Amino acid sequence: MATSSFKLPAIQSNDKGWGPCEPAEGFKVPYQQYSKADKLGKAANWTDSAYQDRRYMNRYNSQFASGATLFQYIHEEDESSFQLVDTTRPQRPGYLRNRTRFQRNNNARRDRERREERKMETLSKVQKGRDRDRLRLQRKWQKQWYGRRWNDQPKTQLKPRQASVEIHPEWRCVHEIEFAQLSKLHFEVEPAEDLKTCGSLEYYDKSYDRVTTKHQRPLAGVTRVFHKVTSTDDPVIRKLSSEGNVFATDAILACLMSCSRSVYSWDIIAQRVGNKLFLDKRDNSQFDLLSVSETATEPPQDEGASINAPANLALEATFINQNFSQQVLKRGSERHQFAESNPFVTEDDEGEVASVGYRYRKWNLGEDITLVARCEHDAVSTTKPGGELQYMSIKTLNEWDPKVAGVDWRQKLDNQRGAVLATELKNNSCKLAKWTLSALLAGSDIIKFGYVSRVSPRDSSKHAILGTQQFNPNEFAAQITLDMSNCWGVLRVIIDALMGMQSGKYLIVKDPNKPVMRIYSIPQNTFESDDDDEEEDSEEEDDDEEEKEEEA
Repeated sequence: MATSSFKLPAIQSNDKGWGPCEPAEGFKVPYQQYSKADKLGKAANWTDSAYQDRRYMNRYNSQFASGATLFQYIHEEDESSFQLVDTTRPQRPGYLRNRTRFQRNNNARRDRERREERKMETLSKVQKGRDRDRLRLQRKWQKQWYGRRWNDQPKTQLKPRQASVEIHPEWRCVHEIEFAQLSKLHFEVEPAEDLKTCGSLEYYDKSYDRVTTKHQRPLAGVTRVFHKVTSTDDPVIRKLSSEGNVFATDAILACLMSCSRSVYSWDIIAQRVGNKLFLDKRDNSQFDLLSVSETATEPPQDEGASINAPANLALEATFINQNFSQQVLKRGSERHQFAESNPFVTEDDEGEVASVGYRYRKWNLGEDITLVARCEHDAVSTTKPGGELQYMSIKTLNEWDPKVAGVDWRQKLDNQRGAVLATELKNNSCKLAKWTLSALLAGSDIIKFGYVSRVSPRDSSKHAILGTQQFNPNEFAAQITLDMSNCWGVLRVIIDALMGMQSGKYLIVKDPNKPVMRIYSIPQNTFESDDDDEEEDSEEEDDDEEEKEEEA
């Protein structure tokens, strides 16, 4: 049996390292040098060497051997050559079937977005302009106050207001009342008792209730005589001096009752004569003038001859109130006559006397304090079902500049009258409280408000009536948060302070810049004019002559 032969292979010995010295025959493979930064492509390529995709020609070329394509591998080429056997058209989903409708909605949405973008661009330009102006002012402020301390900057305050009367050094302050102490006072008073009625009233013209901003009426000037007589000069109060021990008018009482709402300065004279107290207004004072925007956030600050100065606005408001209260009455018709005639009509009066009715009433305030006051009505009206008489108090709200007030009456009075009234309640809280208190003290059944505006904001001589509105005084008092028990409590505190002082003459003054009311003791002859002295001298001469005649 023959045995198989075995031949040992040639073994190469590498003295300089490890591994074979050179590749053996049959193990030689093509090799391409590459860099570590290059990406590896295909490991093998069996495609036709004549076909080359120009898109991926240089994708995997090496920086060492450019042009070699032995190991290129392009994944996208394989995917592009992939093809399904099923060539039927796939069915579209539901949201693609109404593609036109969705496309139309998308177009509308894009148009809306473009409009919003243009609007925002416009607003951004306006905002940039405002920011630029604000930055300019800020730089100006920084340049002005650079290097100063933080407390060196002046505090921005309103211009200090002047008192309604000059306080003399010899006047002595005997009592001081802060308004913060008056908010919790309450005092209940029984209904008033009528003592006497005087004067005559005209009937209200109800056609003015149909006036609107589109059918406005011009405010006409009325040449009628208005008597503003104080308490001590009233002959009827002198006759009724035995009925009480405190005497005043409804305007003075309303001013004292609503003193906590006032901002401007005012003054009232109080005279103690024995056990009686007379409350009077000062001669040649601005007590009867109506304030304008007194309680507003930014009250009028113009001074001098400007038509929007506080003094000129007060004159304009008083002029409007008097003319409106007489224009809305029926001329030539029969008047409602009270028991007695007007006690202030004299032969020296030039022109027709205004429609006014005086009602003298008495209230018992307890502790031997009885108040007698003269109250006023402006007109009378009748109800349709029964024809009953209703006494009216007619007042006027005036618009002097829509930009300052913030509400344009000609645009919002017909449809948003509540907003207009709310603005007036904020800007003229004290004036409306006085009017409401006067109507409640007089026992008026209706308080009528007229809305009068300037024809032009720059002309204070021409006005137009834009509308009217009426309320029940009690309901309106609740609407403006006017508590009558608190008002009576405030009045009782002031009367008690005056009744506790000695006989003499006193002056009640509201501080022009603080919520404080002070009572000064003043000489007896203060605020007395030469005419009063002449009248007193003539009265003394008459008394002397009468005494001589009696002696004879």
